[in-house]
Amino acid sequence: MMEQLEKVGNLAARIEEEVARHIIGQKELIKDTIICLIAGGNMLLEGVPGLGKTRLVSTLGVALGLDYKRIQFTPDLMPADITGTNIYNKETGGFEFQKGPVFTNIVLADEINRATPKTQSAMLEAMQEKTITSGTTTYKLNKPYLVMATQNPIEQEGTYPLPEAQMDRFMFKLNVEFPSVDELLKIVTLTTGTSEPEIQVITGVEELLEVQAAAKLVPAALPVLEYAMKVIASTHPDSEFAPEVVKKYVRCGSSPRGAQAIVATARVRALMEGRYNISFEDIKKMAYPVLRHRLLLNFDAISDGRDADSIITEILLNVEA
Repeated sequence: MMEQLEKVGNLAARIEEEVARHIIGQKELIKDTIICLIAGGNMLLEGVPGLGKTRLVSTLGVALGLDYKRIQFTPDLMPADITGTNIYNKETGGFEFQKGPVFTNIVLADEINRATPKTQSAMLEAMQEKTITSGTTTYKLNKPYLVMATQNPIEQEGTYPLPEAQMDRFMFKLNVEFPSVDELLKIVTLTTGTSEPEIQVITGVEELLEVQAAAKLVPAALPVLEYAMKVIASTHPDSEFAPEVVKKYVRCGSSPRGAQAIVATARVRALMEGRYNISFEDIKKMAYPVLRHRLLLNFDAISDGRDADSIITEILLNVEA
């Protein structure tokens, strides 16, 4: 068992090192992306255009040795453009299912909130059940399967808010910050010259599936699990654990998927930190990417300039370890 757990940490370190060669800065973002990947969840990246979100996902796809496809979401994109459709075959005289781009290992859903809600919802079955249904036939998707979606801030023109049900299917929501001046200089040097390094393949399907299974073996002490559940319960304004800030600003809190996600990703983080058990610090660190898209804020929060991260910070200060 210890060899399996050690393998998770070693592979994660190799992936992180390779991706960091091609993505300048964003160290925390890269680390959280790998945690989400090994935990087997879907991930949502938010940031203004041009910050390298697409580059991060494509680099990860090559480094993992997985098949990946990119879908550019636009207002005129239809659900069948994603999932596939039945096409008439002249030779056989019947209809055949033509698979869409979701039939791969990694789907890059680029600018997912630029498509209409009807098209966004076409991803729900793929993200949760890892299947696609067309007519009366259900098709299983490849393993491992991961949706990495990018979205532009909702304030920008031509965006549609993702439905709450779809937001909950994402294990993480990660904010992509604007780089510093030094990082900008390195980005321009790397991408506009002639010496951009080639992406090395670090792993493959079988090894990644083994690592994902091994990560689930990390033990979690009962007090740590209870602490995590109290954090989740504290996001609900009607809970006995809810602090005043939640009662004032939160309309609806995390679902049980948030509880599953915070424990699953804490296991992976512990291994990446060289430990073989979950700590309270792992829960605290994972609370931000797991919960920031699961807190539905009310109008008072918007008018007072409060965001999900600031409320999560107060929740963590309120819940006793």
